[in-house]
Amino acid sequence: MYNIIMYAIQFGIAVGSIFNEKLRKMWRGEQEAVQVLRDKLEPDARYVWFHAASLGEFEQGRPLIEQIRKDYPQYKILLTFFSPSGYEVRKNYEGADIITYLPIDTVGNARRFLRTVRPVMAFFIKYEFWYNYLHILQHRGIPAYSVSSIFRPDQIFFKWYGSSYGRVLRCFTRFFVQNEESKELLGRLGISDTMVVGDTRFDRVLQIKEASKQLPLVEKFVNGGAADRKKVFVAGSSWQPDEEIFLKYFNEHEDWKLIIAPHVIGEDHLKTILSLIRDKKVVRYTQGTEEDVAEADVLIIDCFGLLSSIYHYGDVAYVGGGFGVGIHNVLEAAVWDMPVLFGPNNKHFAEAQGLLRDGGGFEIFDLESFSLLMNRFAADKEYRNACGCLAGAYVQSLAGATNKVLSNVKL
Repeated sequence: MYNIIMYAIQFGIAVGSIFNEKLRKMWRGEQEAVQVLRDKLEPDARYVWFHAASLGEFEQGRPLIEQIRKDYPQYKILLTFFSPSGYEVRKNYEGADIITYLPIDTVGNARRFLRTVRPVMAFFIKYEFWYNYLHILQHRGIPAYSVSSIFRPDQIFFKWYGSSYGRVLRCFTRFFVQNEESKELLGRLGISDTMVVGDTRFDRVLQIKEASKQLPLVEKFVNGGAADRKKVFVAGSSWQPDEEIFLKYFNEHEDWKLIIAPHVIGEDHLKTILSLIRDKKVVRYTQGTEEDVAEADVLIIDCFGLLSSIYHYGDVAYVGGGFGVGIHNVLEAAVWDMPVLFGPNNKHFAEAQGLLRDGGGFEIFDLESFSLLMNRFAADKEYRNACGCLAGAYVQSLAGATNKVLSNVKL
């Protein structure tokens, strides 16, 4: 059944590529993957293979890639993606020697791919369970590790009808999971080679913090134009439902400056944001001068790649997505020692739940709940700073997964 599904997906991508640019990139990349390997592989090199579905999983695997590259230069790094949203953004990443798409998991594709690359070991990040690739790796005695994986009782592996597919889990040499529940669930399937190491994303956000950029235009916005520096609210990866709440609040309050880095940077969305703002001076980052931003109340970040550094300038952060499919990366904000607010769709995000539990994160449901929190943060600096310290301490307390993984892998 699994192989039938894989062939159906492959067929669907092929047909969809005629009409959809994203699918076209995926189809072309998958078709060219083996040839890319043949062109770029060094015959005598030993390759460690990392597979990430998309950009988020890549960021989880990145600390491992870079630590191996630093400590074990005798290995080459092969990095594969399934999604164009990962490959297209990181296809020029300098931390890997070869970057390509991973062909869909049919028996023929898996044999051809692994016959070409012959990795010495493989790392699959988080939710990657490719049945044919993993069975061939196991058959050939090549270690395969699942990193930052997390399991829940509602996943197919733990249902009566998923037992056949669940056999793929036995192909892994070892699981490095995020929590005790995952270890317990795997134990119910008779899988014991499991270690709770946490999430490598905590290591990644600490790396990002250390490498953060100084942004003179943002500094001028934050510090210029007033005798007393106003408090700064940073809204990261926001969507319209998020913006409709916090902009209603800030339209009525003069004691904050606001930085908005929306998730979607398109003219239609930017116009919508501008239409929601009342009686404020607004500047777009790519169009602003130091003189403009010094007098502005709102700075809209209309380009990519700056958000993780922009959080550095905030007093309170809001991370969007919680009124839609799910919140974005709360750790990038929390690492800067400030309170982090987010919407209600956060229950399947362990890091959000951890921040809520430890007092550094706050769930909002509507304008009223948002206003109550923001009024307290505005009036009580000591409370605001204490919550921020709890957020930063939460990130620090869970760092170290990368070293735990590498100390239990035979390199």
